[in-house]
Amino acid sequence: MQISIKGGINVAKERVVYGFVRRKIELLDEETAWSRGMLAKLRRGIGKQPGAVPDIWEITLADAPEEWHSNKYGTASSAELAVHTALTLYALHRQGKLRSMSISGKTEDGKSAGDSFGAAAARLVQPDGSNLNAIKRRFDAVATAAEFTELSRHARGIVQLLKAADQPMDYPQFADDLYIFQIPGYDDGIRLRWGEDFYRTLKVTDGKEDEAK
Repeated sequence: MQISIKGGINVAKERVVYGFVRRKIELLDEETAWSRGMLAKLRRGIGKQPGAVPDIWEITLADAPEEWHSNKYGTASSAELAVHTALTLYALHRQGKLRSMSISGKTEDGKSAGDSFGAAAARLVQPDGSNLNAIKRRFDAVATAAEFTELSRHARGIVQLLKAADQPMDYPQFADDLYIFQIPGYDDGIRLRWGEDFYRTLKVTDGKEDEAK
């Protein structure tokens, strides 16, 4: 998969983070005593640094590539931050749900099987558009975040709305996006794609409403 960045350059996306998070979510969705306990532990890690909650390392760090490890000062890597943020927010989204809140993979025509962050946010808009401005304000707060900590804090608000609406999201893709967002010069490419997905999904919804009328 490719994204456009500054200067019109197309760059192949790393899929390592995507595959890692997808495997971890499959474990969390097994509905075992371990998975339920781990989801609860992950929720306690929301908004914290990857090194702050040792109880979740067996899911966030186990089997991670060595190149993801922190530097000599103990600063978490971009991959560790992306994985930690995606899995802790997934645990929030999954709380009280009897089914997975993550849809990932590809359909037969090669398209994503689940909604990206932007598309999922757009599906929160009511058919009559009554909450459009409120959703757009929350979405724009994520998209305009200047740095990763601010972005993850605002993303939590969207995830809470998705949870309330029982609306799933492609969390492996979200983790991949969070990873790429931290690479200098790539953040605007992620913002752009989220915006495209938001308005494309919103337009499709509006079109269906018009047809129904």
